[in-house]
Amino acid sequence: MVDIQDKLLAAVQSPERIIQNGKLLLKGAGEFAIPVAVSEQYPKGIGHTVSELAELVSVNCTYEKIEFSCFANPSLRETLDSPGRQTVIFGIEAHVCILQTAIDMAEAGHDVTVVADAISSRNEENKDLALRRMENAGVRLASTEMVLFEWMGRAGTDSFKRLIKLIR
Repeated sequence: MVDIQDKLLAAVQSPERIIQNGKLLLKGAGEFAIPVAVSEQYPKGIGHTVSELAELVSVNCTYEKIEFSCFANPSLRETLDSPGRQTVIFGIEAHVCILQTAIDMAEAGHDVTVVADAISSRNEENKDLALRRMENAGVRLASTEMVLFEWMGRAGTDSFKRLIKLIR
């Protein structure tokens, strides 16, 4: 989860969608014990992760950064640099930190998926350009529901029953 902080969230398009889909992704990650890393861009000036999402993650998985790319931050890179593991990225801003993180990771040979309906920028044009650029760089695009259903794998499980209630 990239930089979903109070001051940044207030400046982007569809902040309520970012919160809603972020909650779904974090609850799904929790359901399947998928590791989560959270970045905060210069929290002294921009503030911390919004409370609705911060309460769903461990404090131990939050990393402060000044780099735009999470992969350029030494602590985050160490956490994210696990070859063979898929990395799912969501947050803000699409054309800055999301773009640079996804492209850096893809260029390093990682399997990267960006959740297109869980990212945003201050304007749609920047988001659209970022999505096109990421896709051209080999980054996969998905929706929140696509990711959740891939993690579930099948219907009828207890996890499916819990998560389908959140999706509907």
